[in-house]
Amino acid sequence: MVLSDEQKLERIQLSSDWKQVLREALLSERMDGLREFLKQQLTQGQVIYPPTSDWFKAFDLTAPRDVKVVILGQDPYHGPGQAQGLSFSVARGMPIPPSLRNILHELSTDLKVDKPVHGDLTSWANQGVLLLNAVLTVSAGQAASHQNQGWEEFTDAVIEYLNHSATNLVFILWGSYAQKKGRYIDPSKHLILTAVHPSPLAANRGGFFGQRPFSKTNQYLRQHGKSPIDWSLS
Repeated sequence: MVLSDEQKLERIQLSSDWKQVLREALLSERMDGLREFLKQQLTQGQVIYPPTSDWFKAFDLTAPRDVKVVILGQDPYHGPGQAQGLSFSVARGMPIPPSLRNILHELSTDLKVDKPVHGDLTSWANQGVLLLNAVLTVSAGQAASHQNQGWEEFTDAVIEYLNHSATNLVFILWGSYAQKKGRYIDPSKHLILTAVHPSPLAANRGGFFGQRPFSKTNQYLRQHGKSPIDWSLS
């Protein structure tokens, strides 16, 4: 059965405000191919993370008009119970993955606060931090397994939309994979903060710790009349 554009959009579990601004990307041939790929994976019994209901969780928690900061990750965690649809975040009670542990260490030293004891970043999303992965799904136990299937083009469209529709956003791009998205961002309109990836392999070589992205973000937001983010996770 050939679906109409409206039927395709209706089947996508994405909030209506994001559907409206990303309509063209959602109806592209590339997204049709991505949908077919994901359908085949599920039909074959492949476990996909995060759960289907959380594929667009970052967008559910942060509406287009509310975005103040974008933290861009690569793809979801691929272990059981880890991925929850927000870049770098894990649910309370889950062990904190190494990359997130380094992020929280930097947070603690940057803002001179106690290091958080959990890795649930939902409170950031609720304050206008879009926790966006470049790729929104992954097969269980197979890192980067859904790259080059179409998600990258979709998240490119997200970055392009935010770049053109807003001013004075903060884009935090950690690692070369995330920094490739920088080509869609106008540095005369927005603040772009870059550093090496927070994974232990990259961070321990230098270039991640001491960059102070959290305080720099809040300083920039205040300078442009926006409320700062409470990063504390208390």
